[in-house]
Amino acid sequence: MNAEAVADPVAGRAVAPRRVSDATTEPVWVRRILIAVALAFLTVFLFVPLIAVFVEALKKGVDVYLAAISEPDAVAAIKLTLLAAGIAVPLNLVFGIAAAWSIAKFDFRGKNLLLTFIDLPFSVSPVIAGLIFVLVFGLQGWFGEWLRDHDLKIIFALPGIVIATIFITFPFIARELIPLMQAQGTEQEEAARVLGAGGWQIFRRITLPNVKWALLYGVILCNARAMGEFGAVSVVSGHIRGQTNTMPLHIEILYNEYQFAAAFAVASLLAGLALVTLALKYFVERRVARVARASGARP
Repeated sequence: MNAEAVADPVAGRAVAPRRVSDATTEPVWVRRILIAVALAFLTVFLFVPLIAVFVEALKKGVDVYLAAISEPDAVAAIKLTLLAAGIAVPLNLVFGIAAAWSIAKFDFRGKNLLLTFIDLPFSVSPVIAGLIFVLVFGLQGWFGEWLRDHDLKIIFALPGIVIATIFITFPFIARELIPLMQAQGTEQEEAARVLGAGGWQIFRRITLPNVKWALLYGVILCNARAMGEFGAVSVVSGHIRGQTNTMPLHIEILYNEYQFAAAFAVASLLAGLALVTLALKYFVERRVARVARASGARP
């Protein structure tokens, strides 16, 4: 325990040492109560519902579970979810890197406005976002007539689902990279430029290695959000069974039809995805902390 002697300004002598941590450490009983409250909250709102999903999914046996997730409509929903996420995440990866690099490394007019636009999906309801796309690309929307004349279908089809997913998830990667790039500054890039390195070389050998773990962290969160999106996708999908239903929409239909075992079986797949996401998130956070300690230890 760190301690320091405090000089008495009147007597001119040192008084009893004072523990430095006393000013920042709460009493033991306060810490225990806070930890107990946090654990109780997690138990009620996270652990119990998560366990209940798997219990209900396997309640009628493994055969019923496997039949539910291998049923044609369920397979179509799984494939559509993976396809939408597989398109949205790489596009958001490109956007996130470009946006973060431009915001963190350059000064330009409209920079704060761009930051505001990046945060827009966090403040707009997903349902409202879906309605916006219907008003723009629907049959009665701004481009509806042109799309109909050219035999192009956005709403109630894969393109609309992908567009809605991209809109909901595009802040995740950019928002993970921007603070890190801003904290790193531009000194390394400027030094590389002075030594004759080109823009692509600077990005590939300096910028990208410095943010690779934050980038992976953002991709993990973006993918989890893309596969679990419900509101915006529900509006633009049309709920066409076996064609435009993603996994969350398929779960809703099964539950509304009182097929509880099948609904929980498909839901367990999304719950499993959440657990995998948490495990990857934990690994990345530990890796980032280890790298930060190693870099701080170097002279």
